[in-house]
Amino acid sequence: MKNTIVVAGATGNLGYRICRELIKKEAHVKAIVRNSSDPEKVASLRKMGVEIIEVKLFNKDELTLACQGAIGIISAVTGLRDVIIEAQSELLHAAIAAGVPRFIPSDFSSDFTFIPKGENRNFDLRKEFQALLDNSPIKATSIFNGCFADILRDNTPLFNVKTETVAYYDNKTDWQIDFTTMDDTAAFTAEAILDTTAPRFLRIASFSVSPDDLVALSEQYKDKKFELVDMGSMEGFSAYNKIQRLKDPEGEEELYPKWQQAQYLYSMFLVHHEELDNSRYPDLVWSKVENNI
Repeated sequence: MKNTIVVAGATGNLGYRICRELIKKEAHVKAIVRNSSDPEKVASLRKMGVEIIEVKLFNKDELTLACQGAIGIISAVTGLRDVIIEAQSELLHAAIAAGVPRFIPSDFSSDFTFIPKGENRNFDLRKEFQALLDNSPIKATSIFNGCFADILRDNTPLFNVKTETVAYYDNKTDWQIDFTTMDDTAAFTAEAILDTTAPRFLRIASFSVSPDDLVALSEQYKDKKFELVDMGSMEGFSAYNKIQRLKDPEGEEELYPKWQQAQYLYSMFLVHHEELDNSRYPDLVWSKVENNI
């Protein structure tokens, strides 16, 4: 009999990949989708072999029916309070009511357990849900993957192809930053939800690179040695982000306002993984930085 896994956020980039990896592992995958979801994405999931569970209100009653018979729930939703706290709480309550033993929340990010409150708005929401999850009877596993590797192609201040610069803070030119591709994150998550012994936290990275490393990689793969740019102190960066947030109250209703994007960059230089759990599932093959810049 196949293991049944319920995935919320299955029409998103990560959620879709998680479904694909679970299907490869011959799991029975049920995707919870709203009736307003993109019909092409829903059709693609169905073609893959995913059972589609369409809900109207995303409330406990509807979700409890969807969770019946599942051995685990994976949340890959994105959003603000209405999603990370309210919708995930409904999903959690439904999972408990349906007797589902395990839950992976949408914590795919840097390890925010070491990031003080107020330094990253989106991480603060996840910490708030984490407290609710830890006070529930369900067994939870959070997966921290650092940053998604695709940002290395987005011309962020860290690695900017347009300006040919690499940023650093607090003289941390050798600071290792964790990156994981969405494909690697999805493959690891599929393993973890089927692993009944998975611990509360798992930390992974396809690769870890420093600003110094990125300069060397730019010379090798971008045909020009990018310039290291000193962006100042982390203390100053933190203060700047807080001021920019105060100046932009409308940004509180946006998922990625400019100040939130800056908060993510701050987090990249504030925490990294001292140890990785990459080897927990030895059959996984991890992406290389050379293929992601």
